[in-house]
Amino acid sequence: MKHSRLSPLFNFYSRFGLRNVPGVSLYSTAAKPPPTSIRRRWKGSLNRLYGRISRIADPKAPIHLILDQWIEGGGTVDKVGLVTIVKELKHFNRLNHALQVSMWMSDKRYFELSPSDVAVRLDLIAKVHGLEQAESYFNNIPKPLKVLGVYLALLNCYADAKLVEKAEATMQKIRDLGLARTSLAYNNLLNLYQQTRNRDKLDALVNEMEAKGIRCDKFTYGIRLGAYAASSDFEAVDKILAKWESHPEGHLDWISYAVVANAYIKGGNEDKALAMLKKCEELIPSAERQREAYEYLMPQYAALGKKDNVMRLWELYKERMLCVYNRGYKITITSLLKIGDIEGAEKIFEEWESEHSSYGIRIPNHLIAAYARNGLLDKAVAIIDRVILKGVKPDVKSWCCLARVHLAHDQAEKAVEFSRNALLAARPGWKTDKDVWVACLNHLIKKPDLEGAKEYIKLLRDKNIITANKQERLLNNINKEDSNSGRR
Repeated sequence: MKHSRLSPLFNFYSRFGLRNVPGVSLYSTAAKPPPTSIRRRWKGSLNRLYGRISRIADPKAPIHLILDQWIEGGGTVDKVGLVTIVKELKHFNRLNHALQVSMWMSDKRYFELSPSDVAVRLDLIAKVHGLEQAESYFNNIPKPLKVLGVYLALLNCYADAKLVEKAEATMQKIRDLGLARTSLAYNNLLNLYQQTRNRDKLDALVNEMEAKGIRCDKFTYGIRLGAYAASSDFEAVDKILAKWESHPEGHLDWISYAVVANAYIKGGNEDKALAMLKKCEELIPSAERQREAYEYLMPQYAALGKKDNVMRLWELYKERMLCVYNRGYKITITSLLKIGDIEGAEKIFEEWESEHSSYGIRIPNHLIAAYARNGLLDKAVAIIDRVILKGVKPDVKSWCCLARVHLAHDQAEKAVEFSRNALLAARPGWKTDKDVWVACLNHLIKKPDLEGAKEYIKLLRDKNIITANKQERLLNNINKEDSNSGRR
């Protein structure tokens, strides 16, 4: 699903792991603990069974065979354990495997399904096999199991597919059954209207909630903030925020203010953006996911050109986190580069180098790109050499970046060399920068280095970047060029 340029609140919650089980409730106010903390509480046979399943890399592999073998070998498993495994697999996007475990739970063990189990299965069927099969499954669900959570799962399926009419029809069914009594029943549809930029319908649905005395929760407010921010309606943003803050149960978190700050940044209102970012910071100490808060706020300050604030947060981040991972360094480096502080980014890069024995290419690539953008060719090449000395292979992005910048500075010979390295590092079918390889090929032909051009074309074909027909046409043109030059 494509989201609006200004991410609404629910997307932040999704990103930071705060959504409940999809298909049951996207908008539960209870935060879902990270999967690692769940795994730590697993003991004995449940952990061993999950270990066997998680080792299967092929997403289409028949998991039921592992479950059958587990039982045949004397293993036991109860319904709670299987439900836990389904949730764990879902979290790691092992959707097909999660669905297989869900099906085996009832088909082979004959465990009675709860409405929550049905809702989860409906969501999995939609994601694995498509909406048509999900609708067929829904139509065959026994009536006693068709409770609000199951209808919300179906509504969520339609919302994910942006099928507005079907989502509205499902919502009407929820109303007709008398189940639309809380904000939970409205948030999916509100979010769909926000995603499809249908402000009129969103406002009408909010008015319906108010008329029925249904209180908005933080997700309702968040969706509305996302909608008003996306349309740059800052007056409405201010009103919603004021109403939310005055709500007796309106416990705002840093993510809530981040949405508003982002809107003000995009709208060019620096003072209000800074005020919102300050409120975000004040709430970080009580946040469950402090790491993500710092990682989000540094780029926001960078967007406002506030280098001192970026560095201040970086020092707090290092002080409060038990371990600083690559992501933290990457975000700090890219934030400084966004401001144009190459020297500051270099210092963080050197700090990263000194702290990490495990060396990769992704973080150096950010500096390489920055040097290239600023015409610092020698520095860009020096980083490549530095990486190679560390025993790390530059990747296709590294080489392609160097090829592009050398072309821009009329150093075609070097560009061909780097472009060839990029092609050698590329995976088949890589979507390369066509302008780069066309320019390099033209240089080889005009030089002329026709044998080099033929090798270059072969490399393009080997990497499936050009078709066999394109290869043949290019080679025919080169052969004609070779023949003409021979006659001259």
